[in-house]
Amino acid sequence: MTRLTAIVYHLSRLGLATVFIYAGFIKAIDPVTFAGQIANYQILPYAWNYLVAATLPYLELLCGVLLLLNQRVRPALLVLFVLNVIFMLALTSAIIRGFDIDCGCFKPDLENRTTPLMALWRDIGLLLLMIPTWLLGDRQQPAEHNK
Repeated sequence: MTRLTAIVYHLSRLGLATVFIYAGFIKAIDPVTFAGQIANYQILPYAWNYLVAATLPYLELLCGVLLLLNQRVRPALLVLFVLNVIFMLALTSAIIRGFDIDCGCFKPDLENRTTPLMALWRDIGLLLLMIPTWLLGDRQQPAEHNK
């Protein structure tokens, strides 16, 4: 592995780790507000909003910590990829239905809201960061871990 590919791998992995640890932490400290943000999408049954709000932040935190520690990178990326795609579908649904809501990704800010379209573009960027992390991840592990 060249030095450049190692740098790209580690920067993309650490960037993703930072985003998901922060997002998970912000949601975990106020699950009721997060449940309300989920409810704004009008997709899930009412009780499920609370179930998702109670579990999703910890899943994001776990995956972010695994990325930070460079452990189980591919499984963590796979989970985050699936979550990201689901969230992009929810954002697309909100855009199509004309909802003017905060995305619910981070702490709600009434003055600087993140619209669904802005969040969709950000999620595309996150998916782009996942590509080098996925492709270069195997090259970072010792040979015995690749078996």
